[in-house]
Amino acid sequence: MSGDQTKTILTAHLLRLLETRDYPKTICPSEVARAVTSDELATMDADGWRKLMPVIRELVWELKAGEMRELEVLQGGVVVDQGVALEDIKGPIRLRLGRVEGGA
Repeated sequence: MSGDQTKTILTAHLLRLLETRDYPKTICPSEVARAVTSDELATMDADGWRKLMPVIRELVWELKAGEMRELEVLQGGVVVDQGVALEDIKGPIRLRLGRVEGGA
């Protein structure tokens, strides 16, 4: 399976899960990995959801730097600065969609 197909599958699960949580609720990246079906795991040539964790973290950084700038990454309950590189993040992270400016 191509990297683009993997990203498409994981992004779909990521967005679905994020949209189920109202601000300021968060999701764990492992929820995205565990949402992947056994057929999708086989298609991605992954033998378990844990194998997807590095790919999901890379995808999150890619999305928040590009088309999903409203995606917030939190560590210890604090939003990680937009300029922090993925390789500088050690330990667990949480994800949420930021508050919409001018929204309720």
